[in-house]
Amino acid sequence: MTAPIVRTLAAIRSEVAGWKRAGQSVGVVPTMGALHEGHLSLVRAAKAGCDRVIVTIFVNPRQFNSPQDLADYPRTEVEDARKLAPLGVDAVYVPDPEQIYPEGFSTTVSVAGLTEVLCGAHRPGHFDGVATVVTKLFTQTRADRAYFGEKDYQQLQVVTRLSRDLDLPVEVVGCPTIREEDGLAMSSRNLLLSDRARVWAPELHRAMEEMAAGLVSGGDLTALRADAEARLLRAGFTGVDYLDLRACGDLSLLTAVDRPARLLAAAWLAGVRLIDNIAVG
Repeated sequence: MTAPIVRTLAAIRSEVAGWKRAGQSVGVVPTMGALHEGHLSLVRAAKAGCDRVIVTIFVNPRQFNSPQDLADYPRTEVEDARKLAPLGVDAVYVPDPEQIYPEGFSTTVSVAGLTEVLCGAHRPGHFDGVATVVTKLFTQTRADRAYFGEKDYQQLQVVTRLSRDLDLPVEVVGCPTIREEDGLAMSSRNLLLSDRARVWAPELHRAMEEMAAGLVSGGDLTALRADAEARLLRAGFTGVDYLDLRACGDLSLLTAVDRPARLLAAAWLAGVRLIDNIAVG
């Protein structure tokens, strides 16, 4: 049975109010659609941890830096609903744009510090858009828990921080990155890769794994980064935005693995920007 698609704030609030009156917990999985196994793993985690589960699908215009990127983003609502059907989701919230940004909307949620580095440095305003829409979705769904993948590790830290700083009554739950058999992190943007580029794409993860192993062995970060970037360019990538060693949690820049760390990367392949991260040490 397909979960009901809800398109208005009034309708989702009515559904949730009934669940809350019954003493049931609510989990939310915010997405922009084009669902893949990574998203579905979040839904399963939500089902295991909550009485009721809402999946939101909203392609948020405020987190895109390029109008063309927004236009090109995959929109697959019918296929998404089909994928969710076997999982027993209680509602699929697909809000019309005016339900999120009504006429005259003029508020922005901004998280300082975490958002000026990595993707934030290359996509100005991106995380303001993320933080704003996530705050709206948290309050609209009255979720007790919200599930996000570690694949976008910076986003996970931003959302965790905003929830804590604003005393939002929602627990942010991070879930492991789901990968294809060849190591490529699952992403809706993978649908934009040509067949040829899809063959090259896993080289990003391989280069990161090799760099991480070198760091754990005491190798020089600068040399290891240069080797990894050269490897990616040889494999057909056209540019690397960053390939950084960062502290878990606050994302401070590291030069050695002297505390829990993540290696984070963003690189361009055939016009598509791919991101990934792995734990180091």
